Amino acid sequence: MYKSIIRSILFKFDPESVHYFTFSFLNLIFKIPLVKQIIRKLYCIKSPKLERNLFGLKFSNPVGLAAGFDKDAVLYNQLSNFGFGFIEIGTVTPLAQEGNPKKRLFRLANDQALINRMGFNNSGLESIISRLKKNKKKVIIGGNIGKNTLTSPDKYTDDYAACFKALHPYVDYFVLNVSCPNVGSHAKLNDKDYLKSLINHIKKLNSTFQKEKPILLKIGPDLNNGQLDEIINLVNQTKIGGVIACNTSITRKSLKTPESVVNRIGSGGLSGQPIKSRSTEVIRYLSQNGNKTFPIIGVGGIHSAKDAIEKIKAGADLVQIYTGFVYEGPSLVKRINKAILKNH
Repeated sequence: MYKSIIRSILFKFDPESVHYFTFSFLNLIFKIPLVKQIIRKLYCIKSPKLERNLFGLKFSNPVGLAAGFDKDAVLYNQLSNFGFGFIEIGTVTPLAQEGNPKKRLFRLANDQALINRMGFNNSGLESIISRLKKNKKKVIIGGNIGKNTLTSPDKYTDDYAACFKALHPYVDYFVLNVSCPNVGSHAKLNDKDYLKSLINHIKKLNSTFQKEKPILLKIGPDLNNGQLDEIINLVNQTKIGGVIACNTSITRKSLKTPESVVNRIGSGGLSGQPIKSRSTEVIRYLSQNGNKTFPIIGVGGIHSAKDAIEKIKAGADLVQIYTGFVYEGPSLVKRINKAILKNH
């Protein structure tokens, strides 16, 4: 029903407008009595065989919603009813920001892909925390954090630290987003010495809290093997919780969408099916060359249960969906969990 009717209607309109319309609609229907219970019965699967224990957290199942979908922590309680084992909010920056000028989100329907150059649009720490205080603790929440666009390079660490300290009581794990291609100059965030300094600073802050929270690093799919080796060394040296692989890509290889259309769209991060294989390659490389010494959350091009199983077999301990959720609908979560149980 989703793909044949709902998606065909939604895809006639601007993607960003549809996103906000969908949020308003879901917020409305979940206020209707019994809707929550009906949705949970339709989409949630519970089984001890789906549970995962990673970096000190117990996940009810290994399928999560990637950052960027519920940036402002508006709908995480409602979205949890679709069967997710965890939901990542953000990217959160200290100050609210509009992000890049619109139009900034584009569908490549022939490729089952999206291109976005949102630019970390979010309502800022204070606003997001006010909504996280309403957390009903039904699902694990990850906090994906970054820097404000106008922050000067010498203040990057201050932005990450501000987000970390303020969000610490309200999220279950943290993700340092250093790989988004849509936030202007971020060369410093790709420097291994700076990354080590940033991670160690955040770890030091973490140790000041009574209960420390896991810290993960989100990397892009466009890194070469030498850079991936550096990531492996960095994770093992700093002993952070793990890696999320991968973010969106700046490449435009082998797309079915006409080159003229892609050129008109311009810059932005590519997500969805075109980055599926590369994401899986990165996961496999990290897992094999890292000797499985750290957990990996696999994301990128998961549009089917088969895609998710491929990521898991390549070395992912958990998986996340975003573009696949847009193209396939909420039943994708259940299909993945059923396939995981079948392959158990």
